Amino acid sequence: MADTSQLISGVAERYASSLFELALEAGAVEAVGADLDRVQALIDGSDDLKRLVASPVFSADDQFKAISAVADQFGFSGLVGNFLKVIARNRRLFALPGIIKAFRLIAARHRGEITADVTSAHALTEAQQTELKATLKGVTGKDVAINVTVDPSILGGLIVKVGSRQIDTSLRTKLSTLKLALKEVG
Repeated sequence: MADTSQLISGVAERYASSLFELALEAGAVEAVGADLDRVQALIDGSDDLKRLVASPVFSADDQFKAISAVADQFGFSGLVGNFLKVIARNRRLFALPGIIKAFRLIAARHRGEITADVTSAHALTEAQQTELKATLKGVTGKDVAINVTVDPSILGGLIVKVGSRQIDTSLRTKLSTLKLALKEVG
């Protein structure tokens, strides 16, 4: 986890570890992971929820009431529902995106997987994702879960980050390299 500590705060790691231990004891790691994915999708899809999570302006009581209503409305009960209420009550809602990311990393490591962050100029098809996973498994020797981000500004190709390694085959980088090489020649 050393290579992710800069990306995820210590608070998020501690809360994610605690949630993972509880989920492991309950035999519900996959269910909790799926619920956390739903929570992240809700945050990504709602500016109001993003503001509630990120803003220190809301009181702990306001955050607790709001997150309780969200949990009830979307059917988050059990571990995830209680967890959301605890972090709201403890004024740690700001760490929720980091907690979700840390939980995914811990769960993947528990399954013997590694995670690759992939940036693509366009959405990858299922076949392309499957082929990419197989290629990365051949390189790393482990099962690979991929997080795909679409960034049209890279123009084409892929940027793949696995642990501390990065492979950048984006057209933007190739054009930048060519531009620098031409400046050196001229």
